[in-house]
Amino acid sequence: MHLSTECTPHRWIIVEQGDIHKIFASFTGGYLDGDSWRLNSGIYGTPEIDGDYFIFNGYSGSVYRCHKDAYGTTGYGAFVLSDLSDRGLKPLKGYEEYMESAALQS
Repeated sequence: MHLSTECTPHRWIIVEQGDIHKIFASFTGGYLDGDSWRLNSGIYGTPEIDGDYFIFNGYSGSVYRCHKDAYGTTGYGAFVLSDLSDRGLKPLKGYEEYMESAALQS
């Protein structure tokens, strides 16, 4: 059974890992809790569009509600992503690249 967990990141990008596309989400923290990041299990299906938001479903049941104008990452997220890139994750320059390929597959 999958438990649905919804989150709305402050910043987000799509990364490729082999044939799988994933959401790399960055969250800004406050004084007591620092910045954080999450990498979803992989995008499942074609994203829904809800106004200015893309709704991405993950293989694990997670749901990422991503604002179209928030594509990118935080400074901390960029630092983490550079380390993950050394491990085979490739960031996409923009969400349009993924949306075009997702539309072709549906």
